[in-house]
Order: sequence, then structure tokens, then C-alpha cells
Amino acid sequence: MGRVRAVLARPWAVGVLVVAVVAVGLGSYWFQPWKLWQDRTVTEALPGAVEPSAAPEKGGPGATSPTGSPTPSASAPAGPETLAGGELISHEHTTSGAVKLVRLADGSHVVRLENLDTSNGPDLRVWLTDAPVKEGRAGWHVFDDGEYVSLGRLKGNKGSQNYPLPADVDPARFSSVSIWCDRFDVSFGAAELARV
Repeated sequence: MGRVRAVLARPWAVGVLVVAVVAVGLGSYWFQPWKLWQDRTVTEALPGAVEPSAAPEKGGPGATSPTGSPTPSASAPAGPETLAGGELISHEHTTSGAVKLVRLADGSHVVRLENLDTSNGPDLRVWLTDAPVKEGRAGWHVFDDGEYVSLGRLKGNKGSQNYPLPADVDPARFSSVSIWCDRFDVSFGAAELARV
């Protein structure tokens, strides 16, 4: 007890202690090291994907009229169509999985991450970009150099998930997807979108 009083009696020691506590608090907030041990798995189905049915509906495709002839039916809307895709490569953190640019039946587009596996981290985003994907450290910081669209926060660092494109975004203008750490301006991983 006497030692604590002696330390607190020195003003410089109190100042150093306050600075150390503030530094640890700010460092913890900024780096969020606990996320390295926390995984969040998200499993989403592709929007508009239709499950095959066991039997045709009355009046639907494959149904027959009372005379036994096929009934005319309205053409079913086209299902989701993959326009481009690629495999994720690692940048700042080990990252794997597939990326697809998909046009849905209603004409809208989504970026789909499939079997994503990366580290959790602070302020992770999914970016659609026009930057080339480069391996190694050369590719860590290129995605904010050109044009990019943030599709929102990464929903989970593992699993399959969808990120809708805003209606005014032309997907043909973009060639890659990055899992981007906005806080530290670094790519965790990225994929080149090869047209199908």
C-alpha cells in the first residue's frame, strides 16, 4: 500500500499511467484484436433461385388439357444468370472462396461470395472495383486508387452471401471484387471477375 501511495505521489507517474490506459483503450478500439478469434458465418441462398418441384402445377409447364394435349403456358422468367466470376486470392489476411456477378430474373445484379473464408476484422466492406487484382503486397492497396462501389459491410467472414448492386451501377464497368478493410485501407483478399 505504501508503494502505491509513493507512485501516486509523483505527478509524472500518474501522467504516464493515464497515458498508458488511454493508449490501451484507443488501441483496442482501433484494432479490435478480439475479432481475430471471432468468426461469423452467414449462409444465404441466391435470390431468385427456384427449387425444382416434384410435380407441375395445374396449368403450369408440363400440364395437360382434358384432351391430353399440352396446355400453353406463359414462359417462365429466366433464373439467375452468372455474368462473371473468379476465385479469391489472399492479400493482408488468408482468404479463399469464389465471387460471382449474377443478374437476377428481375434484371437487378448481386455480387455473390461463395464459401468465403477470411479473417474477421474491423470495418470490413465488399467493394466492386475497376482495379486489377495483383498477388502479394503489391495488391494490398490498389483498390481505392480507381473507381469502386462499396456494397456494404461484410456480413460474415465465412459462408455464402449476397450483396445487391445499386440500380444506377453498371456492372460492366468493374472488373474485380475486394474484401476491403476501410479502417486500414487494405485488402484482405480479392478476385478478378472473368466474364462468362
